[in-house]
Amino acid sequence: MSETNSAAESAAPHRYTAVTAADIEARWQDFWEADGTYEAPNPRGALEGSAEIAARPKKYIMDMFPYPSGAGLHVGHPLGYIATDVYARFNRMTGHNVLHTLGFDAFGLPAEQYAVQTGTHPRVSTETNIENMQRQLRRLGLGHDTRRSFATIDPGYYKWTQWIFLQIFNSWYDPEADRARPIDTLAEQFASGARPTPDGRPWDELTAAERADVLGGYRLAYASDSPVNWCPGLGTVLANEEVTADGRSERGNFPVFKAKLRQWQMRITAYADRLLNDLDALDWPDAIKLQQRNWIGRSEGARVHFPVDGDKKITVFTTRQDTLFGATYMVLAPEHPLVEDIVPDAWPEGTHGVWTGGHATPAEAVAEYRKQAASKSDVERQAEAKDKTGVFTGAFATNPVSGEAVPVFIADYVLMGYGTGAIMAVPAHDSRDFAFARAFELPMRCVVEPSDGRGTDPDAWDDAFASYEAKIVNSASDAVSLDGLGVVEAKARITEWLATEGIGEGTVNYRLRDWLFSRQRYWGEPFPIVYDEEGVAHALPEEMLPVELPEVDDYSPRTFDPDDADTSPETPLSRNEDWVTVELDLGDGVRRYRRETNTMPNWAGSCWYELRYLDPSNTGQLVDPAVEQYWMGPRDGQPAGGVDLYVGGAEHAVLHLLYARFWHKVLYDLGHISSFEPFHKLYNQGMIQAYVYRDARGIAVPAAEVEEQDGKYFHNGEQVTRLLGKMGKSLKNAVTPDEICAEYGADTLRLYEMAMGPLDVSRPWDTRAVVGQYRLLQRMWRNIVDESSGETTVTDAEPDEATLRALHKAIDGVTQDLEGLRFNTAIAKVTELNNHLTKAGGAVPKSVAERLVLLIAPLAPHIAEELWHRLGHTSTVVHESFPVADPAYVQDETVTCVVQIKGKVRARLEVSPSITDADLEQLALGEGAVQAALGGADIRKVIVRAPKLVNIVPA
Repeated sequence: MSETNSAAESAAPHRYTAVTAADIEARWQDFWEADGTYEAPNPRGALEGSAEIAARPKKYIMDMFPYPSGAGLHVGHPLGYIATDVYARFNRMTGHNVLHTLGFDAFGLPAEQYAVQTGTHPRVSTETNIENMQRQLRRLGLGHDTRRSFATIDPGYYKWTQWIFLQIFNSWYDPEADRARPIDTLAEQFASGARPTPDGRPWDELTAAERADVLGGYRLAYASDSPVNWCPGLGTVLANEEVTADGRSERGNFPVFKAKLRQWQMRITAYADRLLNDLDALDWPDAIKLQQRNWIGRSEGARVHFPVDGDKKITVFTTRQDTLFGATYMVLAPEHPLVEDIVPDAWPEGTHGVWTGGHATPAEAVAEYRKQAASKSDVERQAEAKDKTGVFTGAFATNPVSGEAVPVFIADYVLMGYGTGAIMAVPAHDSRDFAFARAFELPMRCVVEPSDGRGTDPDAWDDAFASYEAKIVNSASDAVSLDGLGVVEAKARITEWLATEGIGEGTVNYRLRDWLFSRQRYWGEPFPIVYDEEGVAHALPEEMLPVELPEVDDYSPRTFDPDDADTSPETPLSRNEDWVTVELDLGDGVRRYRRETNTMPNWAGSCWYELRYLDPSNTGQLVDPAVEQYWMGPRDGQPAGGVDLYVGGAEHAVLHLLYARFWHKVLYDLGHISSFEPFHKLYNQGMIQAYVYRDARGIAVPAAEVEEQDGKYFHNGEQVTRLLGKMGKSLKNAVTPDEICAEYGADTLRLYEMAMGPLDVSRPWDTRAVVGQYRLLQRMWRNIVDESSGETTVTDAEPDEATLRALHKAIDGVTQDLEGLRFNTAIAKVTELNNHLTKAGGAVPKSVAERLVLLIAPLAPHIAEELWHRLGHTSTVVHESFPVADPAYVQDETVTCVVQIKGKVRARLEVSPSITDADLEQLALGEGAVQAALGGADIRKVIVRAPKLVNIVPA
């Protein structure tokens, strides 16, 4: 310590410093924990509190599940946690019973990869990371109800994740009831004959395996052989949402290929309309709602059946069924299951040379093209700028409206993941089809009359013509005619005709695909499913849950060359034969079964955690219905129910939020909960960014070691570049909360993060600016505590009117700002009040000091608690009432009224805020400067907007 600092400390031993802050913060954190200050009582049950507290209005506030990283927190991570803590504290002080807690989303790939690299069991590393994160969060003074905390890796938690999976597995979606129902109700329909079996045989004549196959076609959780996203580099399959726009894995950036594998899926598509429609009941950012709507991708059109090769048919979905007469060829996705069935042994006579790709037979051409397509991502396949490729299958289909034979191609620009995996190509009116037709010398027919003077011969066009305004032409046969109709009328007529003829129907299509729910990993929830000797899946009874993850020596999935698509998964659990093979009595005697060796995706545990926070120690139920109704049930202004405030990053717009909504709706349909949406209000916080410094090689260098000289930046004497980006360990620009707490205290860090700007806007971190909030706390401390003696300096004298006005304006403004999550402006108003007290000089009235402390308490709880007790109080500030503004002092004593003549300001009047329009007009017209400016001219009109404006219009 320097001599100057030493002298300052001697002169002011009770000054607010980092050492003082550390002592205060540690003491109060210990007190809150021992006292159970933040425990939120349930209306009844194990967490029951006093009747007085339970009778308060409730507020349920949540953060998105954090993943416990080995690197710990940097200062960007707790931005949302501090914000929800401030909001929770404010609501406690305004009379609410507040539930605010935090758990850990701890299954998943990072811990498993770390285990593979180090040989440390993922549970060991994960629990160590959780402990470190809990320590860091506690140091920030976050007011969580720690009794309710858990991790998804706790068997007591994932027992209920498995239980929910079984509820979904044992359910089907009844379109007539528009809800999920137990699968037994469907089996009863088959057994009674109310619903025919697929092949018409009586239900009791089907074998157990056949019945299982029939029910599997309806279950909301089902296993099927279907195209999946296979990532050899990770050794696992991925959901569509886990694949980036350029066809690579979201984690690891490995290539992803299409493969056909048997995997568990969730029939989220059954809920597509409800997932869309119920967005209207939610208080979410418009941008997030739009992303969900786009991902679900609802479009109205028609399914049309094109006969091919005798008894087969190709079904297409189109939103432009009015252009059916213009379909001159068809295209199937290379993966389409019908391709192998329609390929002939030889090329038909007269096959165009460009259609064959130079291959001797259709089978050879198709096999080679399929292999090429499998190596491309969906984005590469659909790129507008790329050359159109494809090959003729050798088959022809029949256009059902014209009777014409149209060739059937496979091409990589058609995907199995959208529609039916097949299209009717109308090249005159679709740019992609136009380019393909040109490349393969296919015919084009204009059926939508161009309005731009190009004529109706597509061979003379440079590109397709698309319009919803034009009339339909060249679209008539003996059976049906669309000529002269507008698009809307033509759609309606052809759809009705298709349905009448039994060759199509109007329908709705969705971009949303069923959710791929299998992962070939170790570190995840085991499925509560076993298979008998015939391969039939059986759900384990509830009393056998949880199925615990076994201890294994080798956690590694088998990974492959990232570019080798001709590989298939091998799971770590499949190598543990003692666990895989099991003898069980499932009601028909002891039999041998094999366990499912895939595990659930890391999204499973976060699909329902908002419910477990409500009742975490309940071993007999997922959640007590009365407890769920109290915290999340529908109420005025929240017709869908749900969490009152959910804060997290916008990057979870689709993945987590869509999955959680789906699970919640299934549980609602089955009667387990009263709310049909999990999160009523969603708020996306911005990101704390930091400067990234890179050397000439583009390698990030430690930001703390960079020096600025004349506007340039140097590291070890070498000039480096500076760009604003993310904060993180790999970018060598991370600042830990531990560092800031050690130098300034946790309250300073909390204030700085909240004061940096609006919560929903990203902002750059600047360690040098932290000192501003530190000084605010020092000035506040100095206004109440004598730095020499440590005694309080407040007075019992009444505050003067100026101070009362400053106080109540601050109370009014801070109240509104905290309600609206405008924490930066709330801090500005507290600062303004504190500055007023500093400038006023002398002892601060105790009544003002107390309310100042209460105002700062949600934002800087440690110093507030300390000052509150030094002011003579024995109760915790956490549950004190937030100050209420006196309207008489909030309103200004006078306001300035501007008087304009012909738009120019001629006078300014100090008037009462409550002055009437008539009195203000009379006062303005009597003002000398106004009379002089009018010069005796007549007045045509006087516009009065009391109390701030009078506009005089001379004749």
